[in-house]
Amino acid sequence: MPRPCVVWMMATVLLAGPWTRATAQSLLVPMDQAQTDHLKAYGLTYWCLQQPRSYECEWLLNYRCGAFVLPDSPDVRQRAADMLVQVEPLADPARQAIYATLKGANMERVVLTKAPKVAVYVPPDAEPWDDAVRLALEYAQIKYEALWDEEVLAGELGDYEWLHLHHEDFTGQFGKFFATFQHKPWYRRMVLTSRRTAQKLGFESVPHLKAAVANRIARWVTEGGFLFGMCTATDTLDIALAAQGVDIVPPELDQTPVDPDAQDKLDYKVTLAFKNFRLQTNPMVTEFSDIDVPPVNRALVSSGETFSLFEFSAKQDPIATMLTQCHVSAVADFLGQTTAFRRERLKGSVIVLGDFPGRGKVKYIHGDYGDGTFTFLAGHDPEDYAHVVGEPPPELVMHRHSPGYRLILNNILFPAAKTKERKT
Repeated sequence: MPRPCVVWMMATVLLAGPWTRATAQSLLVPMDQAQTDHLKAYGLTYWCLQQPRSYECEWLLNYRCGAFVLPDSPDVRQRAADMLVQVEPLADPARQAIYATLKGANMERVVLTKAPKVAVYVPPDAEPWDDAVRLALEYAQIKYEALWDEEVLAGELGDYEWLHLHHEDFTGQFGKFFATFQHKPWYRRMVLTSRRTAQKLGFESVPHLKAAVANRIARWVTEGGFLFGMCTATDTLDIALAAQGVDIVPPELDQTPVDPDAQDKLDYKVTLAFKNFRLQTNPMVTEFSDIDVPPVNRALVSSGETFSLFEFSAKQDPIATMLTQCHVSAVADFLGQTTAFRRERLKGSVIVLGDFPGRGKVKYIHGDYGDGTFTFLAGHDPEDYAHVVGEPPPELVMHRHSPGYRLILNNILFPAAKTKERKT
């Protein structure tokens, strides 16, 4: 069932009144239609968690579409004003009334205690496409560090709690852009940079390098890391893990033949999310496997298709509830080289967060892997439907209420609710 978004009028009335230090011990950040900038509201909350005063914040799951409670102080109010984020004074009686409301409904209060250290896996060369997560982080004013193969293999992932992967190809096939873009300068530059990096780090080929990077990322997750992936990074990571030591790359790309028994040698026990997938080794086809469900007609304009977010029990399934907080229950679909996940290819332990009801494909998934977690959102950019190579990125100031970008930013704050120490 899609999750309803309820605006609680009683709480709104209780919040009314003059804004004074005596009556506003806290600030409520509404995340329903009253919010002036949904995306920067996440950045404001993250900023509070970063402060030396160690501000403690709260996430009210399913209350006013996932509202936040922040400490009231002049600097927090000023920060909210600077970011144009709507906040409401919240006196203690009103706060206690909200807590009472939470107890009797499918809602929950989650304490956020620490801003996770954020890293993004991004190549050193400029790419001919945008990265929705980097756009979201920059717009929300959340700082992150960029890592690439050398840093990952040097063990620097251990310095971070949260990692994002986007339009990456961990199989070493250069995004399977050979057929369409092999003569483009950006493609040739990507191939050259990748081969030089592999040589520098002592690998005989790019597929060998990427396999080692995929394995290191997976190990980081098992040790307690929080991984968020979109587009091709989701399925190619699992393909690379399953194909460790197996040549699945066509000779046009690595000058060695594909192992004729490659399909039978895949090890699905080590993958994060997917099982029993069938490889696509034809270099003239852009699909990596049958994990992805590509659109029937790749039109440049959306036909209005949406995917539905599930309603979870906030008290029994707070993690899934955190990851699906939104002010709508149906989100506009968007394409990518990996557009949707074939339902039958999901492992039984995977939780579906958003799907296309009654159809064999899903959009948004989550699961545990060792002591860590992964969350995968198919598609490339929630506000760039067709994802045309070379197209300028969307201006998020024009999409500050984007439901799809809210799903991305849910993942940024999700680790803040995890208080146990990582093993790394």
